[in-house]
Amino acid sequence: MTTFAMTKLVVGDVEKAKAFYGAVCGLTEARRVEGQFGAGRITELIMQGPSPAAATLVLFTYHGQPAPAAGECMLVFETEDIEAFVGRAVEAGGSIMQPVQALPDFGLSFGFVRDPEGHVVEAIQRHAPASG
Repeated sequence: MTTFAMTKLVVGDVEKAKAFYGAVCGLTEARRVEGQFGAGRITELIMQGPSPAAATLVLFTYHGQPAPAAGECMLVFETEDIEAFVGRAVEAGGSIMQPVQALPDFGLSFGFVRDPEGHVVEAIQRHAPASG
């Protein structure tokens, strides 16, 4: 049996990414790993949510190398207040990529923001589906 374990996001500035995902998503640093990967030095920050069962986000940086182009992956966070999530993202140095939109037939709203390095973050909020 194989189980999905975590997402690793390669960033240019691991401390700036830590501050953004902490402020916007409530993630905190659980562990930091400094080491070698191939011929270069790396840092990994293992970020965790308030729930022990929450998925893990690892912020990963290759020291001395540029960050990958934005859009290489998309992080998705489910929230109970999508407008507040987007507001926190902007306050933490992110930007709105696509404003919040409702999909009543699917029972959800979604919006896209970019973190300070341009990585795409989708926020979703579930609602009761429209009856019809």
